[in-house]
Amino acid sequence: MARVRNFWNHSKTTALIWIISAILFYSVFQMAIRNSSSLDHRNPSTSSGPATDTPISNAEQRSRLYDKMAKDLDEHGATFLKHGETSQSLSLSDLFTVKGGSVTPILKAAIPPVRANVLYLSTEYSIPISEAVRSIFLPHFDKMIWFQNSTLCHFSMFHASHHIAPVPATEEEIEAEAYAVKAVAGDLCPLKIVLDRVVLTSTGVLLGCWQVISGTDPITIRAKLRSALPHAPVKQLYDAAILHTSFARVLGQPNASSSATVSELWYVEEFDVLALALNGKMKVRKFHFGCSKS
Repeated sequence: MARVRNFWNHSKTTALIWIISAILFYSVFQMAIRNSSSLDHRNPSTSSGPATDTPISNAEQRSRLYDKMAKDLDEHGATFLKHGETSQSLSLSDLFTVKGGSVTPILKAAIPPVRANVLYLSTEYSIPISEAVRSIFLPHFDKMIWFQNSTLCHFSMFHASHHIAPVPATEEEIEAEAYAVKAVAGDLCPLKIVLDRVVLTSTGVLLGCWQVISGTDPITIRAKLRSALPHAPVKQLYDAAILHTSFARVLGQPNASSSATVSELWYVEEFDVLALALNGKMKVRKFHFGCSKS
């Protein structure tokens, strides 16, 4: 019986998270559409400027990767509820603690410092997204969620050194790396991107997964950085095709107030296709459950 209750609690948690993620995706997707329209208005012609990559095969590669990521929570369950491993081979307990009813990051010195190359998302776009994420998730995870700083929203591209495979460097070598990265940036075309989907991973990371409409593709950017930084770790932290941002990290169960009781069974005649979904013509017969126990 205890096993059944645990399964039921897990199922309710997973279902709630999926519903919240779906609402978030719809909200952020609408903002992305508005931003895209605004961008088109400011830049009515895309024929001028440097030539851009053809993203067709790369886009398909990203879509397949995102499909796999979207199945992660279903296939592995909410492992973050067990405080297991999160991103970059670190556990949640390595990264966060709960003090005074709020989540606090645990800052540890990186020796040697991590040297990351990231694409920065302007606050013109990141702040509205952050506000949408916070408004949807905070009521349900007020003491068990960490939100990404909206002024530091980014897409991780390539590491010259990371904590799993550190590559020490002198100040002169670091300056040389920065100069090489600057040269790479000079060859890149601005990316016009659109939100593909929002995914909550089994490790509790809420990710925005993006597609590239035009500009230099992330696969090309990473290849250029690889050439410019020959001493970088062979094994990088992310797939070459991915273009993702972290919106938040969920650390625990949703609030008890997020639960619900269902006690009606409807028999619905839909006179329009998908009438329930599209507010079409229908006839509803409502039947209350006979059992009073939950």
